[in-house]
Amino acid sequence: MDVTEDSVRDICTDAVFERGERYLADGRIYEIHPVDSTVTAVVSGTRQYDVRVDLATDEFAPWCDCPYDGPGTCKHVVAVLLRCVDDPPPDEDDRLDTALDGADADELRAFLHEELATDVNLRHRFLARVGEPTRQSVDELRTSIDRRFEETNPEYPVVFEPIDFTQWFDLANEYREQGCYASAATVCRALVESLDAALTSSF
Repeated sequence: MDVTEDSVRDICTDAVFERGERYLADGRIYEIHPVDSTVTAVVSGTRQYDVRVDLATDEFAPWCDCPYDGPGTCKHVVAVLLRCVDDPPPDEDDRLDTALDGADADELRAFLHEELATDVNLRHRFLARVGEPTRQSVDELRTSIDRRFEETNPEYPVVFEPIDFTQWFDLANEYREQGCYASAATVCRALVESLDAALTSSF
């Protein structure tokens, strides 16, 4: 999908669009890294917010870890998209391909093994990508999802800050794409049960 001012306006309110323009003009985008169609960025607001958009999808599949809960997307996403319209940053895809082509296979394997050993979420995504069914039960997945509630809103019985469940949705989708439907269903069931329990306890 082409990034134009009109396509950005389509996914936000007029007021948010104007704030996004101001954020861009004020130089609040501190980091921006495009790789193929995916653009990640750091935008400074009340604090620094992580932003991700996919320029190849309808409405750009925007994601931001700010607390905005109004209609459409937030000003941080708008600022990043407008930067892609006005001054597209260089795509890092070729740089990554060159680095991968020149990497020693054993060193690359060792690096990947080290990262997978220390990053649990990355390990789950990797195993899903290669079609390895999950060994996690619904209860084990629920424990990690419930912990996200506690980390985001530790002092309140109801949710005040937005909670990012992207990693579990992505994991379920990865299992589904690899044909591991039982594993995808396990992740979805854990999400539904955890969300249901959280909503029930807030009333």
